[in-house]
Amino acid sequence: MNQEEMLYSHSSIVIVVILFIAIVVLNEVGFRVGRFVQSRTDSEVKSLTGSIQASILGLLALLLGFTFSMSMQRFDNRSMALIDEANAIGTAILRVQLLPEKYRNEAGSLFQEYVMLRLEIGQIDLTKTEERKKYNDKISNIQNKLWSLAISATEVDPRPVTTGAFTKSLNDVIDSQGKRNALLRMQVPEVVLILLFVVFISSGGIMGYSAGLSATRMFVPIVLVSTLITLIVFIIIDLDRPKRGLIQVDQSVMVELLNDVKK
Repeated sequence: MNQEEMLYSHSSIVIVVILFIAIVVLNEVGFRVGRFVQSRTDSEVKSLTGSIQASILGLLALLLGFTFSMSMQRFDNRSMALIDEANAIGTAILRVQLLPEKYRNEAGSLFQEYVMLRLEIGQIDLTKTEERKKYNDKISNIQNKLWSLAISATEVDPRPVTTGAFTKSLNDVIDSQGKRNALLRMQVPEVVLILLFVVFISSGGIMGYSAGLSATRMFVPIVLVSTLITLIVFIIIDLDRPKRGLIQVDQSVMVELLNDVKK
């Protein structure tokens, strides 16, 4: 995962705290520079500085909306993938009853273990690659056992409306797991987040510079704006961190499925 190289391996709280400090510091630097050149700056340049500040803030708003939309879309896709997988597993479990009787208990037990593993791996941080690999190996092993069972059942009962229906639903289960795993690796490109941070910090600097030119310190508004910006950035980053951030995909549908399987 590319995100792990720089940002993904760091806490989102640490990132936004550093961003907040950088904005405030650069704002103070900009203010001091603005005060230093104030006497040598005419009104036309001051007006132009205000226009540049408005342009940067407009760019900031555009990037915020764009990036938030990307992270929210990916979060929604992961949520839908979980629901689709749970539905696929639920359908396959119901179709276990279509198998020849001697295969039903084994298939039911395998599905119970499968759902439990999928639920457990859904709570493991993506940065814990070794632990996730062990779970994925167990999941693949169960999939192979279920597929072998479906092949054996097909030899006993080759009808498409019974064993064939189960085999199709089992294939859907495997496909849905692959789709969900692929979506976990899809995040907002790191270069977009870095560009967003650069624009944030630059906006703090230009606001401080503009305030320095007018010889008016706006500490409280700047801190308030910086706080709001960092909160939005935190939400964007958190939405984009499956299995790691504070905002997580609701696993209740998989928990309910596991309870149904146990019954």
